[in-house]
Amino acid sequence: MPFLSDTLARVKPSPTIAVSNLAAELKRQGKDVIGLGAGEPDFDTPQNIKDAAKAAIDAGKTKYTAVDGIAELKEAIVAKFKRDNGLTYTPSQVTVGTGGKQILYNALIATMNPGDEVIIPAPYWVSYPDMVLLAGGEPVFVEGPSETGYKITPAQLDAAITPKTKWFIFNSPSNPTGAGYTAAELKGLTDVLMRHPHVWVMTDDMYEHLVYGDFEFATPAEVEPGLIDRTLTCNGVSKAYAMTGWRIGYAAGPEQLIKAMGKVQSQSTSNPCSISQWAAVEALNGPQDFLAPNNKTFVRRRDMVVEMLNAAEGINCPTPEGAFYVYPSIHGCMDKTTPAGTRIDTDETFAKALLEETGVAVVFGGAFGLSPAFRVSYATSDKNLKEACTRIQNFCAALS
Repeated sequence: MPFLSDTLARVKPSPTIAVSNLAAELKRQGKDVIGLGAGEPDFDTPQNIKDAAKAAIDAGKTKYTAVDGIAELKEAIVAKFKRDNGLTYTPSQVTVGTGGKQILYNALIATMNPGDEVIIPAPYWVSYPDMVLLAGGEPVFVEGPSETGYKITPAQLDAAITPKTKWFIFNSPSNPTGAGYTAAELKGLTDVLMRHPHVWVMTDDMYEHLVYGDFEFATPAEVEPGLIDRTLTCNGVSKAYAMTGWRIGYAAGPEQLIKAMGKVQSQSTSNPCSISQWAAVEALNGPQDFLAPNNKTFVRRRDMVVEMLNAAEGINCPTPEGAFYVYPSIHGCMDKTTPAGTRIDTDETFAKALLEETGVAVVFGGAFGLSPAFRVSYATSDKNLKEACTRIQNFCAALS
């Protein structure tokens, strides 16, 4: 349509949301569909957090708040960063947005000029490149293949940096792969960044508390304190606290950047939901004892899914360090034909045929910038996961 902006033509709708919507529509039509596309825990929000929200409603805390968050939540965020990451911030260095996505978007809109480059490791969360494009910048992709556990090397990062580089976006544990960088691996990347003082660092730490086994989470400004004056450390309550629908994300960074992000937010959404903010105060300040049993469940599911997918012909599935995703490679399935006669020429074709012929909905790897692969979210019941993986095994076995 001629009145739509040229900028909008640069971006595409979210493929993960599209898969979830398609699976939901097929279910409404009575089809037997198992959706493995949604990136949200199937656990309920902890009761103490829900109670805090109800108390806020009863207390009349239903009015506008400060644009970028209530003082009580900013103080809870300051305490969280100190407690969990050893990072010292003041409330004036903290911003709160309507979900983690708004935090990232505000930062890019507030800082990007035409031609600025943003380095994004691939596979990447689907929204990173499109947010960069909406902000007028150019995404620069650095591939971390399955052979390296879907992680990039310091040499790769160094080679991607140019005089035009504005940001490096870093996500560990990762959506879509679950790959997590150890502190030593991260130090290799931060050493590179210390040699390039014009590059800013945007960390997406949304899966910080969803880490398994002996893996220990680390964030760039924690590993290299010399980066703190040009790092935006982003997080939120969506994943670990099972609060996806509450829409609260937050970040801490240099005060000038935080003020600029608040300026953007003041002319877009204004403040996040007041009730959600009070619930987030309780999430950060309240008991954290539910995290361990939830993670134990995720580990069990992860191990079952990895084992069953690796038993499927043509699939190789690395074991991730965190989050609730696996990202199996399907190199061994390419150029084969399904029982219904579909030739597998891309991972998108694979995912579409899998949905149509078996009722299993996954997100194709091309959406995340690294093919051929697909993403499975194991944030659903053991029963659904076992049945879905069995269908995937049968589907792959029937390829010819």
